[in-house]
Amino acid sequence: MARGNYNKKREPKEEKEFEQQLVDIARVTRVKAGGKRLSFRALVVIGDKKGRVGAGVGKGADVAIAVDKAVVKAKKNLINVPMIEGTIPHEITEKFKASVVLIKPTKQARGIIAGGPVRVVLELAGLENVISKMKGSHNKINNVWATINGLRKLRKPKISEYKKSDGKEDVLSNNSNKDSNNSNEARKNKDNDKVRNVKGKEK
Repeated sequence: MARGNYNKKREPKEEKEFEQQLVDIARVTRVKAGGKRLSFRALVVIGDKKGRVGAGVGKGADVAIAVDKAVVKAKKNLINVPMIEGTIPHEITEKFKASVVLIKPTKQARGIIAGGPVRVVLELAGLENVISKMKGSHNKINNVWATINGLRKLRKPKISEYKKSDGKEDVLSNNSNKDSNNSNEARKNKDNDKVRNVKGKEK
């Protein structure tokens, strides 16, 4: 007896828009009138490695439910990270509760120098050359949120303002230097005008 057509082509699997990584899973309890209720808490980071990244925390009766809830929340917390040649435009330090995260740009081919949950966020964001350091608490949830908040506060520079110098040059410092130079030139011009006016009156 024929048991179906085996020549049917399998439909190609849909490519996922985001890659996800489970950063932390913990068993938590909640005390109620009937006793203790056990559940699981999951911390998930998602990203497309093209500048979009997000994180979420979910709780559920089992691990799968907790992860699904965390992914849904992470999609609602997506941010766009400004990048220049695989690194960030300038250095930034962000504090979240007891955790402090420092993120600095670095030159090309240096790679990501970071550890723990911070590295996961930077990789899924699509960054390639970054240095990071955790200065405060090593709590995974707090460090993930400190990294996300820091990346959210990055300023995107104009292309014409960015000068290639192996990724070490800070765009914001360039802008401040330009402003100071312009102000110095304006002061010199004013002084020269005053001298000319004084000489004209003496004549």
